[in-house]
Amino acid sequence: MTRARALKQLIRDRAAKTGERYTTARRQVLRVLPARSLAAPPVLPARPASTKGGLSEAKSIEKTGHGLAHWFDVLDRFGGATKGHTALARHLYDEHGVPGWYCQGITVAYERARGARAQNQRCDGAFEVSVSKVMTATTAQLIKAITDARMRKRWIGEVDPKLATALTSAVTDKSSKGFVVRPDGQARYRYKWDGTTVQFYLLPKPGNKTSLAVQHTKLAGASEVEQRRREWKTAFGAIAGILTA
Repeated sequence: MTRARALKQLIRDRAAKTGERYTTARRQVLRVLPARSLAAPPVLPARPASTKGGLSEAKSIEKTGHGLAHWFDVLDRFGGATKGHTALARHLYDEHGVPGWYCQGITVAYERARGARAQNQRCDGAFEVSVSKVMTATTAQLIKAITDARMRKRWIGEVDPKLATALTSAVTDKSSKGFVVRPDGQARYRYKWDGTTVQFYLLPKPGNKTSLAVQHTKLAGASEVEQRRREWKTAFGAIAGILTA
């Protein structure tokens, strides 16, 4: 009997005996099960595509008791990537007791491995990219560097013209609500750019530093992901340059 089947049988036996739900019985069995009481889990075979962005092999074993090969086999038998992201994640949660957060990570890894989802692609088919940089500045100083016309003029000329135009238009729009700043110094700002969405996140760090991150979503494809990544890295480098000058 394979490790997976043996474990399922133990869980079902406990559930029948105690009247517990499958997920509760599974949690209790894993809590007391000796690490070597079942056969070794299957070795993850080579995959034709990267699982980057999904749950890692080590984390899958740590959090679920199984490696990715086991869960990929489960999802293959369920119907594969044609079932869709939501159905796959729900199957792991409802039928196998995988915690919600890890259902998502396993499903993303599975979709990447099966070629159903490219790197940086969301489950709705759209692409996104994130860029971040820790800068020597407070939240207020970073916000001023982006929103104040004189400060912005010192760095905006170094970035892609379209990015510069979209950002300037957004922060100078009278209907814009501007950055939302929390009492702890964290801040965010969101705007639209030609059918895409840009959201800034500012997170204070020790030593009078702040992490500036951007999440650019609803991109058309992988080629635009790399283009925007380069553009935002250039922009963040330019901003950091005037703050340390």
